Amino acid sequence: MNEEYNLLKLVAEGDETAFKRIFEMHREKLYNYLFRITKSREISEEIVIDVFVKLWMGRELIQDIHNLDAFLRKVAHNKALDYFRIASRNNALQKMIRQEIEMAQESAADHQVLSKESDEIFHNAIKKLSPQRRIVFTLSRVEGLTHEEIAQKLNLSRNTVRNTISDTLRHMKDVIMHHETSTLLIPLFLFLN
Repeated sequence: MNEEYNLLKLVAEGDETAFKRIFEMHREKLYNYLFRITKSREISEEIVIDVFVKLWMGRELIQDIHNLDAFLRKVAHNKALDYFRIASRNNALQKMIRQEIEMAQESAADHQVLSKESDEIFHNAIKKLSPQRRIVFTLSRVEGLTHEEIAQKLNLSRNTVRNTISDTLRHMKDVIMHHETSTLLIPLFLFLN
């Protein structure tokens, strides 16, 4: 928080680099907050920009802000409400909002189906492992133990653990790659690395 306070002081003095840093620190969190409200990527991005423009325009008062996160959320919330007020009087905007909400709902449903399918493929791949490989892999990738901790826990050498994990990862990737929906399973590859 001390870094943020120092950055805010610099922003109040007109330092654009400090302002860019504040923007980078808060942009994604603010976008996610707005997306939950608006259900629209475009609207959320636009409001984020508006919020930060307002912050820059009023930078001489920025040091009076004690909780920047809360301040940004409040301004974003008000701007989202303003947007919905305007949209309530504009048929084209209403139509766009409806389409964005429908697309967000479809995307969420697709994600649930893919997530369930990838979980099933992943667990089936684990079931095909030998008991020792399954235990070592689970301790490493699911419980997050280090090679040393696994070696101690299972009374194995560290090299045996390392080699077992390496062989298991190759096997798991091979099983997943040969699945007909392998291109949809990229998140599993990230988990396996």
